Amino acid sequence: DYVVVKMIPDNRLPPRHLHSVHTGKTFAVIKWESPYDSPDQDMLYAVAVKDLVRKTDKIYKVKSRNSTVEYTIKKLEPGGKYHVIVQLGNMSKESSMKINTVPLSAPDALKIITENDHILLFWKSLALKESNFNESRGYEIHMFDSLMNITAYLGNTTENFFKVSNLKMGHNYSFTVQARCLYGGQMCGEPATLLYDELGMGKGSSASKSGQATDVAAIVVPVLFLLLVTLGIGFVVLYMRHRRLQNSFTAFANSHYSSRLGSAIFSSGDDLGDEDDEAPMITGFSDDVPMVIA
Repeated sequence: DYVVVKMIPDNRLPPRHLHSVHTGKTFAVIKWESPYDSPDQDMLYAVAVKDLVRKTDKIYKVKSRNSTVEYTIKKLEPGGKYHVIVQLGNMSKESSMKINTVPLSAPDALKIITENDHILLFWKSLALKESNFNESRGYEIHMFDSLMNITAYLGNTTENFFKVSNLKMGHNYSFTVQARCLYGGQMCGEPATLLYDELGMGKGSSASKSGQATDVAAIVVPVLFLLLVTLGIGFVVLYMRHRRLQNSFTAFANSHYSSRLGSAIFSSGDDLGDEDDEAPMITGFSDDVPMVIA
């Protein structure tokens, strides 16, 4: 015996398993399941997006009959913080989650140029690779003094360079450049960091742009010099041997020169005669032996 029981759907239940599938700079893909399995009619969901930085709210309506619902929230800001709430349109119990969008990337090619009494920081414009970045937003620059263990905010600029003065002798600094933070420093870009090594030993300021590059140069330059010297010596030895062989050949050719023929004569050794070695040597005739002429 068996009995079939059909449960009455409860529209007061919250959506299940709300989670983020993918988060970008300006969008987020979220997913959830219906309050109960296999809905037999379209279900209307309310998706509320609260901007925790700007303190603003937006509500989106989503209608679906599927057990699993996927929705993309658009028009978000890079580096933003959001609180997402999903519930049925009848204001039933809710499911919620927090989302942090991806911040703007760090500026590329950050480098230092040393002047007499100051340094200049240079970098590439973020607008070259970030379509969501406007140059009017600008950049902000921070400096960390490792000797004093303090971080200082140097200022902001809309240019792609920044002047830094009043650096102290014997101190090491780290500089960071990032898209300017918005709304009380809560929406910032990723920082690009560059280490500025110890200032010159009593000879004014001098930036060590790359200690690693200096070490490599210190090894490569002597090796290249030794290779050049070795190649030079090898060419000299080859040249001397060539001259010696040329002189020997000239002397040998002159010793075999025939003025009558107007050329040098060299014997191959084939005509030296193996038969002459085998033939008996004729030394003369004896008076006691009669000569017979046929």
